[in-house]
Amino acid sequence: MRRLLIATTNPAKLAEYRILLAGFALELVSLADLKVDSAPAESGTTFAENAMLKAHYYFERSGLPTLADDGGLEVDALGGEPGVRSHRWLGGGVMSGDEALADEVIRRMKGVEPGRRTARIRAAAALVYREGAEVRERVAEAAIEGVIPEHRYPQMRRGFPYRAVLFIPERQCYLAELGEREEARISQRRMAVDKLRGDVQSIART
Repeated sequence: MRRLLIATTNPAKLAEYRILLAGFALELVSLADLKVDSAPAESGTTFAENAMLKAHYYFERSGLPTLADDGGLEVDALGGEPGVRSHRWLGGGVMSGDEALADEVIRRMKGVEPGRRTARIRAAAALVYREGAEVRERVAEAAIEGVIPEHRYPQMRRGFPYRAVLFIPERQCYLAELGEREEARISQRRMAVDKLRGDVQSIART
């Protein structure tokens, strides 16, 4: 069975990919499985650029077809912040705690009227793999739209702070309230990965 590297050390994200790619004859492995502990500088100005940087970096080091993603929260009233800095939004380049990130969104949105509280969680997924002598690369983006409520959801899964501050009006719930399978079914990551399914299938067949 062909192996596909999911470029993450986050067990929850790997579990989500196992759901998203369950129909493919692929063995999904993580950076932890390969004992890769280095990381590229995420110097891109967009989620798509950062996802592709990571995909190439880990493809070159592992020799495996590699799927990497980047994403975060865009709040319209905050000029699109935290945006590409979503996981480094507080404390310079230091990863901030999940609760601190979520709480800061709520704090900065205090007093913003309901009509200006629109936001989205965006994801870009990048795939780099070898087909014969050629290295192929693909990238796709998607977003799940919502609004920022006055209070965050009290529970959050580690590594996904912004799901606790995105309320989905048509479902009348926070993104964080959905179970793992339902969240994976509607998530921005699923929509992005769906656009890459033809390439994933090509990898599985080789």
